[in-house]
Amino acid sequence: MSENNPVEDNPVTDPEAPAAPAEPGPEAPRPSFVRRLLRSRTARAVTIAALAGALVGAGTVAWRTDTLPLLGPSPCWDSLGSGSMDALFGDRRTEVDEQALRTDPMGDGGAYGQCRVTGYDGDRARRQVTVNVRRLDGLRGTDSQDWPGEFLASDMVPLGEGLPGMTSATRAWIALPQACTGRDEFTGPTVVDIGMGRAGFEVSSEYTLRDRDALTGALVDAANGVIGEFGCSGTYRAPRDLPSPVEWDDTEPSAFCGIKGLALPAAYREDLRESRVGGEGGPARVCEAGYDFREASVRLTTVEDPALAEIYGWDALRSGAPVRGSRGYGKIGGNRAVYRAVCQTGPVIFVLEQLRPAGKGDRFAFTRDLLPAYAAAEAERIGCAPQKLTFPAS
Repeated sequence: MSENNPVEDNPVTDPEAPAAPAEPGPEAPRPSFVRRLLRSRTARAVTIAALAGALVGAGTVAWRTDTLPLLGPSPCWDSLGSGSMDALFGDRRTEVDEQALRTDPMGDGGAYGQCRVTGYDGDRARRQVTVNVRRLDGLRGTDSQDWPGEFLASDMVPLGEGLPGMTSATRAWIALPQACTGRDEFTGPTVVDIGMGRAGFEVSSEYTLRDRDALTGALVDAANGVIGEFGCSGTYRAPRDLPSPVEWDDTEPSAFCGIKGLALPAAYREDLRESRVGGEGGPARVCEAGYDFREASVRLTTVEDPALAEIYGWDALRSGAPVRGSRGYGKIGGNRAVYRAVCQTGPVIFVLEQLRPAGKGDRFAFTRDLLPAYAAAEAERIGCAPQKLTFPAS
C-alpha cells in the first residue's frame, strides 16, 4: 500500500479480507480519449454518425450501431455514464458482466436483473460494484433478514430530498416509483440496490465521503436507467447534500439509541457501551450497539415506510411465539422479535435482533427484555402511541 494511496479496495477474490497492497506489475492502462468519449450517450451518437458517414463513403452500407466495435452501451443497462464510472473506478480498466433486465420479476426471488462491474489494476481485480434490481418479498420472508442486514444498517443515511432510499460508503438502495413498477399486497417495493466491497467497511471519514458520493451517484444513474428500461417517464435527481457520516458514540443508558424514555437495563450496560444511530428521518431508523465499534451485539430497527415495512410481514405472523399489542401484533423468537404497529400513516415495524451474547444471566434475553419498552417509546416518538405489549405466559 503506497503512502500516496493509503487505502485500496478489497480484492474481489476475498471480499472479507482487509485491503491489500497492489502487487508489482504494469500499471493499469488508462482509458483513451475515445473510451471516455464513448461513455457519453450524446458523444456516442455523434461518433456513430461520423463513423456511419465514413463507412458509407467507403462503400459499406450494411451498418448497425450496436455491432460497431467499441460503441456498446454504457454499463448496467446503458445507465452508468462517464461521471459515475470515473467516480467509482477512476482510470482503471473495467469489465462488465450484465444480465438482461426483465420487465417482470424472475422466479420467486423477484429478481429483474443484475449488473457487475469490476475494475482492474493491471491483471489484479481491485474493486467490484454490483447493481441489483429486485422486488422485495413480504409473503415468504425471503428478504427480511439478509437484505436488511446489508441495506438497513446503522452506517446508512437517508437520501433525502424526497428520494425513497438510503446510502453509505459500501451499500445504497432506492425504491422505484410504484406507478412504474406496481406493487401487490404482501410485497415490498421494487428497489435498485448497489454494493461495493464488504458491507460496513470503513477506513476514514475522507474515504467514506468519497465512496458514498460515488456510490450514491451511480445508484441514481442506475435507477433512472431502469425506469427508462421499464418504459416509464420521469427521473430521480441525485441529492445535493447528504447528512454527515454516522459515528459511534458512548451509549446513553437513560435514552438508549437516542430514544427518549427507553432505558437500558443495568444488566446490558457493560456489553452495550457504544452505539450508533443511522437513518434519522428516512424510511428506516437503525440503531446498533455493542462493546465497541468493531462489533455490534444488538440491532434495533424501526421501519416507517409502509411499503418497506411489508418485507417483515411473514416474520410478524409466523416467526416465533405470539406478541399481542394494544394496536398491533408480532412474534418473538430466540434472538429476534418483530412487531407490527397500526399507525395513522400505515404499518410501522419494530425489529429487535440480538447478534451476539450480551448481558448477565441469560445472555440471549435481550429481545424479550427490551421489546415492550422499545415499541412503546418508539411509538411515542413517531406519534403512533400508545403501544402496550404482552407476551405469552411461558
